[in-house]
Amino acid sequence: MLLDVQLDARPDQAAERARHLVAAGVDGLFTFEGPHDVFLPLIVAANTVQTDLMTNVAIALPRSPMHLANLAYDLHLLSAGRFRLGLGSQIKPHIEKRYGGVWSKPAARMRETVLATKAILTSWQDGTRLDFRGEFTQHTLMPPTFVPGPNPYGVPPVLLGALGPIMTRTAAEVADGLLVMPFNSARHFRERTLPAVAEGLELAGRPALDAGGFDLYPQAIVAMGTTPAEIEAASAGVRGLLAFYGSTPAYLPVLEIEGWGDLQPELNGLSKTGDITSMIDLIDDDMLRTLAVVGTPSECAAEIQTRFGHVADRICAYFPGSDHPADTIRQLAEALRR
Repeated sequence: MLLDVQLDARPDQAAERARHLVAAGVDGLFTFEGPHDVFLPLIVAANTVQTDLMTNVAIALPRSPMHLANLAYDLHLLSAGRFRLGLGSQIKPHIEKRYGGVWSKPAARMRETVLATKAILTSWQDGTRLDFRGEFTQHTLMPPTFVPGPNPYGVPPVLLGALGPIMTRTAAEVADGLLVMPFNSARHFRERTLPAVAEGLELAGRPALDAGGFDLYPQAIVAMGTTPAEIEAASAGVRGLLAFYGSTPAYLPVLEIEGWGDLQPELNGLSKTGDITSMIDLIDDDMLRTLAVVGTPSECAAEIQTRFGHVADRICAYFPGSDHPADTIRQLAEALRR
């Protein structure tokens, strides 16, 4: 199993961070839509190291598919064919109040965004006329002046992030792969995610998951260390992230399937008062080890393989609040490959 890790750096620090992580033996780097632009650090990385690169995720709804296609094309070119465009929908308050965008029918809009982006990229690659007409977006004008021509590395994959059954099914119908939400459990992944993927593939007339053609990218929140003290320190950061995710109504199904549904409104109420300490205190050891991966590098690798190794050949790992030495990350990468 290959290891992708987060390039959690400002654009002016991305080159140094990318070198550090690649030297530690990781197989890919990804960015997410946080305090800095999701694409700029990858541009820096593409000019610094040779490794797989991915947005995980770029928020699609406030962006035009044409913008996404241009960025994906150029990053695929810069990285010599190592780029994957990962897209996500975000939740209504962020789309409307942070991005100033329009929120409606998120799964339908994401379906169109994926299809439109792929249609634009395919038009450039094959030289065919661009004629995409959807409910939310239309792309029918593509003068030769604006056509970059075929990408020498082909069309980059377009992935879709999802948690709920509708968005997961949508990803399986139209995307090249699914970015599985990191706030998850082995049971939720097995009983909710995989059946929704199978349903989406069947609806689209695509081959079954084990036949190839559609990739799963599981993600894991990891509390890792080489000593008990390091693991405990890493666990503190993970508890904070789990509390944040758990306070979000959209992530209630993960807590419900594990019998913790009543916890979500409690976490949500505490989040509105800013009582972060009380939120973290609600994440007990059972929840920590169910929703995250905890242990030494070899123990974390074994747990990741147990949860996802039967359906995926790479994992996206998050280390919230931890800046691991290169040797610790190298141990995890080597253990996953074994």
